[in-house]
Amino acid sequence: MNKRLLLVSTLDSEQPFGAFTRPYYLGQYLTRYFNLYQLGLNCSAVDYAPAKSIGSRSLGSYIKAIHNSIDEFQPDIVYAQETLPGLAALISLATKKRNNCSLALDFHTFSAYEYWSRLFSVPNPLNEFIQLVKTYIAQGILIFSGNPIIAAPESTPQLIQNWYGYKHSNIHCIGNGVTEDFLNPETSDSPDPFEKLRPAKVVVLVAPKTFQFPSNDMSVSMAIDVAKHLESHRNIQFVVIGRDANNVESLPSNIHFLGFLPKRKDFVNHLRHADIGFLPFPKQAVAGGARNKTLDYFASKKLVVSTPEGLRGVEEFQDGKHLLVSGYAIDEVAAKVLDAALNLDQYQPLANAAHALIREKYSWSAKAQNVAQVLMSLQNSFSDSPLLQEVGNLDQLDHPL
Repeated sequence: MNKRLLLVSTLDSEQPFGAFTRPYYLGQYLTRYFNLYQLGLNCSAVDYAPAKSIGSRSLGSYIKAIHNSIDEFQPDIVYAQETLPGLAALISLATKKRNNCSLALDFHTFSAYEYWSRLFSVPNPLNEFIQLVKTYIAQGILIFSGNPIIAAPESTPQLIQNWYGYKHSNIHCIGNGVTEDFLNPETSDSPDPFEKLRPAKVVVLVAPKTFQFPSNDMSVSMAIDVAKHLESHRNIQFVVIGRDANNVESLPSNIHFLGFLPKRKDFVNHLRHADIGFLPFPKQAVAGGARNKTLDYFASKKLVVSTPEGLRGVEEFQDGKHLLVSGYAIDEVAAKVLDAALNLDQYQPLANAAHALIREKYSWSAKAQNVAQVLMSLQNSFSDSPLLQEVGNLDQLDHPL
């Protein structure tokens, strides 16, 4: 009989990208190995398992929902993704005294490092510093609880050692994957959504507006600057998917904002017909969320042009072998985009190599199998942690890590 797995996250079906992606797709494939029950902010999109929407980012709401789920579902394992769900699960299992239930944590990003890196590049550094302190304490509580951690980026173990002076002995680095609609596309005669821009080469940037996550804003700003630099080259057109051009002044004529594409098939179709996938993240963006975009571009067989930061969490893909990597200066990024557009056929082997690596190692099915192996190996070692007393002031923790 399959073990019972309670997956707790900040999944929000109203924003089906970013923080939604990892819990949704891992959950979908973890149903092969477990009886799954899912908790999240808004689980209306979860059609593969029983689920409940919490509706609030408060710690108290999460604890109450987990308490109820423990009573009703009786899980063998709780898999808590990101900081807020992790804290709530840690407290819930302690207060319910469920010593026969294992807890696994999932760090999609290392939040304190992200806040620190962006501290002097955001409009409100004081607010960023407050979030830094709160998440540093919160993730520290989770780290020192001793529970196993499944981390998306491979840099997490070293960051934990650097920031906390503690070498966690039970971390498993399992990154994100790509969806079947990219890996096994259905034959379609869908018209080119960029027909009005042809014969120009289309450089696409996926940058949805997300909750308290300025990295995408930074990428859009850099893309606008690059577009201005290349405005005289009419054979290159930039397209931003995921937001409108609201409150953006002085846009060059060669950049176009399509807004959010609510239908998945439309999003997939736009990526299929684009020529270049663009990841213009400045160094201070600390773009953990870029890996989802990167993998989607590669899965669509697009040539990718990226700054080094755009490859955070997917460093296996290499400059000159799978994609083109520029420096951070606007003129360097622009030169790389121009080179890619003018020599697209020459660089197609890079896109093919990246696609082959995606098919081999980066399906969500394969990632879920790796996660399932970790979860099934857990021992019932959960015990009350003296660190729980430190969480009293973290009820307003709201970063969607």
